[in-house]
Amino acid sequence: MNFITQTIAVTMLNLRTIPQRLGSSGVAIIGIAGVVIVLVSVLSIAQGFSAAMEQTGSESRALIMRSGADSEMTSGLSATDVDIIKQAPGLRRDGQTAIATAELYVIIDIPKIGTNTPANVPMRGIEPVATQVRDEFSITQGRMFQFGTNEVVVGRGALANFQGLSVGSTIHSGQNTWQVVGVFETDGSIAETEIWCDNHVLQGAYRRANTYQTVLARLDSSQSFDRFRDWLTTNPQVNLQVRREVEYYAQQSRALSTLIRTVGFSIAILMGIGAVFGAILTMYTAVSTRAREIATLRALGFNTTSVVVSVLSESLALAALGGAIGGVLAYVAFNGYQTSTMNFSTFSQVAFAFQVTPQLLVMGLTYALIMGLIGGLFPALRAARLPIPTALREL
Repeated sequence: MNFITQTIAVTMLNLRTIPQRLGSSGVAIIGIAGVVIVLVSVLSIAQGFSAAMEQTGSESRALIMRSGADSEMTSGLSATDVDIIKQAPGLRRDGQTAIATAELYVIIDIPKIGTNTPANVPMRGIEPVATQVRDEFSITQGRMFQFGTNEVVVGRGALANFQGLSVGSTIHSGQNTWQVVGVFETDGSIAETEIWCDNHVLQGAYRRANTYQTVLARLDSSQSFDRFRDWLTTNPQVNLQVRREVEYYAQQSRALSTLIRTVGFSIAILMGIGAVFGAILTMYTAVSTRAREIATLRALGFNTTSVVVSVLSESLALAALGGAIGGVLAYVAFNGYQTSTMNFSTFSQVAFAFQVTPQLLVMGLTYALIMGLIGGLFPALRAARLPIPTALREL
């Protein structure tokens, strides 16, 4: 109990004197806050990108591509392939109509808002049944396009990030002209970056004959997937791969998310080293200016462990304050910020919003406390080893 009482008393004394060293303490707080802002903001990019990709998938939908294709861009299906796919067991049907949409996927150049630099924006040709396959689809502005025409609808993410996509605008791509008649949303999924049109009109515009790249199918249930996949992959008439939609998009997001997280942690580690040195200098200054107080306390019988704990507590308090400030600033500045980036699997843009989640804030605060602990350790040991006679001579 005597040790606990001593430790609390010395720690409270240290914390009460922080305002007297506000200049040096501010250096440590600002340095740690800066590191937390960078760490949380960079990781929020990966979090937002992954969320946009993963929200696209559904356990009860299957994506069918040519065997060996690693993305929609490298896949190719014939009309015969599509007909066979729509005969597979486990596929949901509305009467005699299979709830599956054969789709074509192309890239068109549209400048980003605020710049004249062209960006690769995906345009998807769909069938009328596509809105039943993707039941999260809804029109938020204008109306749905009419099949058999050059009308298109654009995702709200595309509208927010790229030029000339408002309702009533005209899109020019090569020799093709498209009329924007509506804006849609799909619960924040990657599809909101796309422009949708009639797949047969898109085939004619890009001279694709009667070919497609993927079929997106809604299953009777998520448990129907194995039966649906096995029937298609063992059918000698076709050469296909079948994946759950959620698995496909999770794999699509993995490479870029890993790259962003690696860069974020690398930057944070490098900046953290600088912040640790800042904390060390701050705490050495604190120990130096309070050398007489520390020596007096030890001369009165306070043990060295209490002194070490008190110095570490001060360093952790400064780090926690810096971490909290950095987390709040990162949340205010970046959470929900809309942007787009390249999906390296399809070489097309993906619109998404930064997500500063509670987990990222906890991670940032934890990293701040680690920096504070390391930054206060050596000054704490110096305070404990401070020769009492030498320090008391300064009285």
